[in-house]
Parts: sequence; C-alpha cells; structure tokens
Amino acid sequence: MVETIDEYISEYSKDIQEILKKIRKTIKEAAPNSEERIRWGMPTFYQKENLVHFAVNKKHIGFYPSPSGIENFKEELSSYKTSKGAAQFPYDRPIPYELIKKITQFRVNEAENK
Repeated sequence: MVETIDEYISEYSKDIQEILKKIRKTIKEAAPNSEERIRWGMPTFYQKENLVHFAVNKKHIGFYPSPSGIENFKEELSSYKTSKGAAQFPYDRPIPYELIKKITQFRVNEAENK
C-alpha cells in the first residue's frame, strides 16, 4: 500500500506518470492550502474535508470531486462518463486540466464555506 502521492505516481509507466504529475500540479495550484494524502488507495487533496481524489484505471483517469463537484459541472462533464461522485477521463482524449482546476476551486470554496 502506497503512503504518498509520489509513491503512487512512481508505480506507473512514464506516460501515465506525466499525466498524474500534471493533474497533481493542477490541483495544487487550485487548492494551494490543501494537504496531500492517500485515502482509499488514491491521491487525495484535503482542506477541512476531502476535496478531490484521482486514480489510474485501465482506460481512464478517475477523478472524484464528490457528488457536488460532478453536479455543478455536469454541462462541462457531459462528454465524459460520470457517476454520482466520479468522472472518467479516457487516455485516448486530452485530459481536461482546466476543468479539473475549476472543479477543484469549486470544492475548495465549498469546503471553506461549510
């Protein structure tokens, strides 16, 4: 079981590592005061609560911004497969880093205003 996001990233191929590093940087820029953690085996960013998680899957990156993060961006996420609290960003399409940033900023604001 990995204990840090660096360990998590290091388990994957170089091309996947590049995507993960960019997602991590994007989230950190959107949530500069968040703490990095591993929760449920996934990289997690925490600020008063779990903000967002991400994970490698066979054909996609799973992005988990809680149900509110999915609901509030359902238009922008409409071309991706989503569920109650998750979005799937397939490897055969560009990863939507700007959208990840916007959703993370939304989650920071939500956590701070609870």
